[in-house]
Amino acid sequence: MSSRPEVLAAAFIHHLTYERRLSPLTSENYARDIRVLLKLLNQDDLEQVQFLNIRHVIAQLHSKGLSGRSLTRMLSAWRSFYNYLIRKHHYQQNPCNGMRVPKSPQKLPNALSPDEAVQLLTFLPDDILMARDSAMFELFYSSGLRLAELTQLKPADIHFAEGTVRVLGKGGKERIVPVGVFAIQALKVWLEQRVLIIKPGVTALFLSQRGDAISARTISYRLKNRARQQGIHQNVHPHILRHSFASHLLQSSGDLRAVQEMLGHAHITSTQIYTHLDFQHLTKIYDTTHPRAKKRD
Repeated sequence: MSSRPEVLAAAFIHHLTYERRLSPLTSENYARDIRVLLKLLNQDDLEQVQFLNIRHVIAQLHSKGLSGRSLTRMLSAWRSFYNYLIRKHHYQQNPCNGMRVPKSPQKLPNALSPDEAVQLLTFLPDDILMARDSAMFELFYSSGLRLAELTQLKPADIHFAEGTVRVLGKGGKERIVPVGVFAIQALKVWLEQRVLIIKPGVTALFLSQRGDAISARTISYRLKNRARQQGIHQNVHPHILRHSFASHLLQSSGDLRAVQEMLGHAHITSTQIYTHLDFQHLTKIYDTTHPRAKKRD
């Protein structure tokens, strides 16, 4: 005669805690997910549970609003539970095998509007650190860089004559990205100031006030602080400038492949999320140039 589900579940959690030596928090997470399963199955004999029963439970939870990530975690716990029952209690099958959970809607990245981007970047640098910040933020938005890519740049990576920047991206892949005229101007101002504080042997393009390579944390702090000073109320972080670059360029050019290349995405699916953004001016035809690449009239 089969043991009661609650007894089997307790034995499994004991196995996780004292044999596999998982942390108490992890074991409790498993226990919580299995309690959900037992409640929704409402069966006395777990060995009789079939694939269709598990699918019905998944459908119930999905209808209640659980995300794909939560369902995936739960299903993993249930699958581990049944694998344990197969090993320790001679169950014949795992009804969770082959089960797929519904995908959650992909969360759209936040992006500034073109007007907000201009508002963020339009300030008059009146000291060396503000000159650096202006160059950093303009380059972020102009070229869609990742934070790590920005911190790795050297002055030689900026090609002023061509208006491009050489970027070392994920996986050591190099790409060449256009740099807008506003960023070029800001970079020239910064490079004139940079020589005044740089420490010997430092090769980074952007420096801290001590003359060392600037940290990612400092860049994030300065950007957030600048956004507040410029009257922008949403949470502005370095990646939001990359999202803004992608969405604004796509709405102006409509060229998904070009945006993919500039972002350094290995797969077009990583870039396609930007096609779902709710653009304010979707029906308008924009110039193919980046908003901050336009010359002043």
